[in-house]
Amino acid sequence: MPQARTAAKKPAAVYRRILLKLSGEALLGDRQFGIERDFLDYLAGEIRDVQSLGVEIAAVVGGGNIFRGVSDSARGMDRVSADHMGMLATVINGLALQDALERAGVITRVLSAIEMREVAEPFIRRRAIRHLEKGRVTIFAAGTGNPYFSTDTAAALRAMEIKAEVILKATKVDGIYDKDPKRHPDAVRFGSITYMDVLKKGLKVMDSTAISLCKDNGLPIIVYDLKKKGNLRRVVLGEKVGTLVKE
Repeated sequence: MPQARTAAKKPAAVYRRILLKLSGEALLGDRQFGIERDFLDYLAGEIRDVQSLGVEIAAVVGGGNIFRGVSDSARGMDRVSADHMGMLATVINGLALQDALERAGVITRVLSAIEMREVAEPFIRRRAIRHLEKGRVTIFAAGTGNPYFSTDTAAALRAMEIKAEVILKATKVDGIYDKDPKRHPDAVRFGSITYMDVLKKGLKVMDSTAISLCKDNGLPIIVYDLKKKGNLRRVVLGEKVGTLVKE
């Protein structure tokens, strides 16, 4: 009598709900400005792969590939006006990511901290959580809606509000180093590091407001290499990838 086949066991994710922080520069791909569609499609595939594990995914995207309120291009401008321009850049990136995800078959919602009902839903905390519970990838755009706050701080704030279990900071390097690895070949990567050490050493992980907010609320941050295929899945499955920031 033939033996019954057993179904392959699905890998178990160690996180149920995550917040993915993407810099605007991450969407550049190999470009100097704007958005590279091929890279967006790659990113959408990475997110879809993780969502298939049953993980609820929220994302915050920066706007540095288009405009940064504190950049040289904003020099001489009123800071509030420049920051508002930066927030609008994050909405453009959020819509681009939504388009790529929907082409990949992932249901997505963009929620904006600045009300613009024709292009995005207004951010309402309970609505955002409901979208996540229904399996929709939820993209938070326009930062916090306030000037003088970065998208790093917006990511930390939104992660607290939706009760995310971790912030995954996607970067161009494979973790946090004691100095810039591109300039210093002898730079040492940390496997894990405390919030206080990040602040004391002045490491450019996230801005100090975001780090302090995560520290005060015990929210871990994992910094990993966005461009290495499968890294997002490995992080969610609990593999030691990148650098963990914790208490």
